[in-house]
Amino acid sequence: MNPQLTIRKQVSFTGIGLHSGEPVKMTLSPAAADTGVLFRAADGTFISASAENVVDTRSATTVGAFGVKVRSIEHLMAALGGLGIDNVLVDTDAEELPAADGSAKPFVDLLEAAGRSSLPAPRQRLVVEEPLRVGDEHRWLEIVPSDEFRISYTLDNSHPVIGRQVASYAISEDVFQSELAPARTYGFLRDVPLMRQHGLARGGSLDNAIVVGKRIVLNDHLRFNDEFVRHKILDLVGDLHTLGRAVVGHVTGRNAGHMLNHQLALAISKSCAAVRRRAPARMPAAQFARSDGLLPASRGLAGC
Repeated sequence: MNPQLTIRKQVSFTGIGLHSGEPVKMTLSPAAADTGVLFRAADGTFISASAENVVDTRSATTVGAFGVKVRSIEHLMAALGGLGIDNVLVDTDAEELPAADGSAKPFVDLLEAAGRSSLPAPRQRLVVEEPLRVGDEHRWLEIVPSDEFRISYTLDNSHPVIGRQVASYAISEDVFQSELAPARTYGFLRDVPLMRQHGLARGGSLDNAIVVGKRIVLNDHLRFNDEFVRHKILDLVGDLHTLGRAVVGHVTGRNAGHMLNHQLALAISKSCAAVRRRAPARMPAAQFARSDGLLPASRGLAGC
């Protein structure tokens, strides 16, 4: 089994928050095995980037604890998940992480500069063996058993620039870095005034988002013809990394967002907990012990 990973050295990144518009400095430091992704807010409060700590999914993923929040974590989480980095301490001096260019690529570059270091503990997996579904007939996500982590996504939008985009990727490090990490977040120019009234998109610009006008994209160009659906997949990679384990299963989805991404993560976590409760009743302990220390994948989720 592969070992857990952390970064080799401390690195920092400065920028502005996409929604707050406030300047922020983010510093990543190595962390011990089984720490997970741990945020330290400006007041010193520690917040684990777990699905259970997600407190807001409006236009971003926000984690919180003890009344303290860290906002817009999904692109950093996607970079960590895409590179297989399990443990890192993230210090931030503001409530929102920097937007960078609206994609995960600057964070991938930052993590590559930090290097990676193996830790003396195995990397655990969540192996899905029963279908799980969230959403309704219009917007939904489903995960089914597979021997790999794959995401297949359909994005339907009536805007002529977007239309119907379909993509499917087996999420490996190489695929994530080349095909998904550069895809930027996007928004519609018509929505900006209302979003800013609600404290959103105050730091948004053509430098950190794709801005869709009435008939055209206002940016100079798209990085991919289907950049919109690729970014949806990128966000899902990041939101599922709040599970703290490497997911093994095939996710399919249509027109979902951070709320449904979070609901799927919670459904996986709940199913995992049910497996742990059922395991002793299914078979004697001597039968379900394995050489790698995980539950067998006979039912439910392995590595819970």
